[in-house]
Amino acid sequence: MAGDVADAVAALDDFDITYETNPMGTVIEADDIDTLLDAVGAAHKAVEGGRVSTFLKIDDKRTSDQTADEKVAAVERELGREARSER
Repeated sequence: MAGDVADAVAALDDFDITYETNPMGTVIEADDIDTLLDAVGAAHKAVEGGRVSTFLKIDDKRTSDQTADEKVAAVERELGREARSER
């Protein structure tokens, strides 16, 4: 599984996007929908196998340029600490 995810993530490097992989998926940011969909398509195609599933959720907030990092930073400012904990 990790190898398949690595193949998909590596394919994203060919695009002018920002991404971050976490335990539950990969968050991708692009300036426009066409770039985003091209990157997702390349990541999907990079995985070899008899069956490949890609789950896509698009949040296209057109009234703001706030990045994912900025959204996390805003939550951390409200918390007064990092928005993470380790056991």
